[in-house]
Amino acid sequence: MLFRLWESPAGESPAARLVPDGVARLVPDGVGRLVPDGVGRLVPDGVGRLVPDGVGRLVPDGVGGEHLLVTRHAEVRAVLADPDTYRPDNALDAVTPMPASALRILVRHGFRLPPTLANNGGASHPAIRAEVAELLHPHSVAAQRPWLSSVVRRRVSGVSSDLAAGRSVDLHAAIAADLPLLVLARLVDLPEAETAAVKTFARAALELFWAPLSADRQNHLATVVGEFHTTLRDFAAHGDGLAARLRAAGHGPDVVAGALFFLLVAGQETTSQFLTLLMHRLATTPIPPDARTADIVEESLRLDTPIVTWRRVAARDTTLGDVRIPAGTSLLLWLTAAGRDPAVVAAPDDFRPGQPGSRRHLAFGAGAHRCVGASLARMEAEVVTEETRSLLRSVTVLRAPWSPDNLTFRMPDAFVIGPQNGVPEAEAVRPQIGHRHRRHAGL
Repeated sequence: MLFRLWESPAGESPAARLVPDGVARLVPDGVGRLVPDGVGRLVPDGVGRLVPDGVGRLVPDGVGGEHLLVTRHAEVRAVLADPDTYRPDNALDAVTPMPASALRILVRHGFRLPPTLANNGGASHPAIRAEVAELLHPHSVAAQRPWLSSVVRRRVSGVSSDLAAGRSVDLHAAIAADLPLLVLARLVDLPEAETAAVKTFARAALELFWAPLSADRQNHLATVVGEFHTTLRDFAAHGDGLAARLRAAGHGPDVVAGALFFLLVAGQETTSQFLTLLMHRLATTPIPPDARTADIVEESLRLDTPIVTWRRVAARDTTLGDVRIPAGTSLLLWLTAAGRDPAVVAAPDDFRPGQPGSRRHLAFGAGAHRCVGASLARMEAEVVTEETRSLLRSVTVLRAPWSPDNLTFRMPDAFVIGPQNGVPEAEAVRPQIGHRHRRHAGL
């Protein structure tokens, strides 16, 4: 199903699942489901068979949209590297079309997102990106490392004390949830707001634009996003740092607010998600003791990327591989599948830090819209790996991170560990709190 495209790791019998080999034939891959081929020529029918998808070669997403699913590394990278042919204009199109009631809520709060960063294929993109990149320069990022290491070390010490006392710990809350926001606030002036309010807003935005939702849930999320967007607009008009730099460059408050939106939503929130997934990987996967920290991070980015897919739209009639693509076609780039392409990485389903091809993943995208905060995310992940790796070798996973249905983002929740002699949970508990946690049955 398109809303759970991260559920592709291998690890079971190689005969359990079929995957495409890139020419519409099937080969075993190991986990029990069927997936489309490299450019959308085969479609799962929902009961474990592959059926022809017709001349359109489009995959329905179950909530009214259709996408050309692109999975092979070469084609995914080609699309990302050509923003003129494959534009980012649909990056923020709501996966579930918004009802008039939700749109009215957003309008009432003055919510507008003009082309700024991830959704900007126009001439203004390089200048806006350059302002953000200057504040997130690798030298500035490196200067934050000692401070961040001390913060994480203190948090890990607290976790160790809890475990020694026999208490369980949610590592998402204890270490990962707010860490990227705290670092970002030291590099980029941000609106004054409670951390919990920022996190609630960011997760609400990821759900509102990229999840299968009911109208009632959309109305609630639109209220959360709209209310915080008012704070962003106020800061855009009067704030310092990035806001002031963009104003000085002649950008209006909507553009400034849009840049802040992307930093808070697609920036810090996705990094906190990755840190949670990374710690789960460290706790559950045997890793050679001599593996380099940077190699561990890259291999986890390849297999555990928090951004599973990304969308582009064809600006004109074109051809990708041997598939003709009409103008206006939505392309869904399956980033996690590209990271497992056997044409790129030696052992695509195995966690082998430092293996050939590991760093060629597309977790940060590629081309003009490659993640501007990639060096920051890597630094944070390396620090968390260094400070938690020893601890996580000797814990029991009581509750693995669970992710709700979402087209693009993993959004893992609690990751609970206990002392090594604790009783492991057989399967992560599936929370049932509101609509966002209901399994989508459309695919």
